[in-house]
Amino acid sequence: MGAGASVVMNPEGELETGLGDLPESCVAAVLLHLHPPEICGAARLSRTFRAAASADFVWEAKLPENYAYLLEMARGDNSSCKKDRLCLKEVYSRLCRPNPIDGGNKIFWLEKNQGGICMSISSKGLLITGIDDRRYWNYVPTNESRFHEVAYLQQTWWFEVDGEVDFHFPAGSYSLYFRLHLGRPARRFGCRICSFEHVHGWDIKPVQFQLSTSDGQNATSHCYLDEPGRWILCHAGDFVTENSNVATKLKFSMTQIDCTHTKGGICVDSVLIYPKGFVQGKIFNS
Repeated sequence: MGAGASVVMNPEGELETGLGDLPESCVAAVLLHLHPPEICGAARLSRTFRAAASADFVWEAKLPENYAYLLEMARGDNSSCKKDRLCLKEVYSRLCRPNPIDGGNKIFWLEKNQGGICMSISSKGLLITGIDDRRYWNYVPTNESRFHEVAYLQQTWWFEVDGEVDFHFPAGSYSLYFRLHLGRPARRFGCRICSFEHVHGWDIKPVQFQLSTSDGQNATSHCYLDEPGRWILCHAGDFVTENSNVATKLKFSMTQIDCTHTKGGICVDSVLIYPKGFVQGKIFNS
């Protein structure tokens, strides 16, 4: 790597050095200690910083170890994209975009600040007991979901939502959440409204959440649902992956199967998997 020329004349007519006189290799070594958005900001300082901020070894340090697998998943069956050769900065940018898989029922992306993998599974990617019976369940369009629709329950005796994921998660700790809403949100005359007509039964017994992994990890939690009118994240449990080259199979569920009472008026939007500690929205724990 070379150094850019950046010479400044002071009021006495003497030459002074600037940021551009730093060796590009030294600048790149500094950038390794910054978060990706900070690296992109530093690229605006000078030509030397811009060149260093595009170096592959800088971005390789920010990418997950199995970024080649993730890029292949993101490209899917798009053969024209597979022919494109991307620098690692472009790979990072590509993976930070929402990448649909499984027919669009799942989306994964890189969290741009820390580079951790996030995933969202839509209600149509879940196994919901009774979903085909329109007396109980309906799919409702909404702009409050990244999938543009949610599963809405009017009333049932047996509430059960199950799901599975088989994915090469980068090594690390993760948390799994259900994104839920008591009441049916809508918009009227540009304003958000919410119908609570069918909301009942969730304050009598808690909902049970379960999570298990193919390598024997298990978690169970319970939570009362008692905050209508807002989206909430219910924490089902945590899991750890140690080898990004081995697929982790997750099974998870949300149940309230006490048939002594009915329950209803809930929107099931999605299941979210985030790096542990990364929080978006209010979290409900057991």
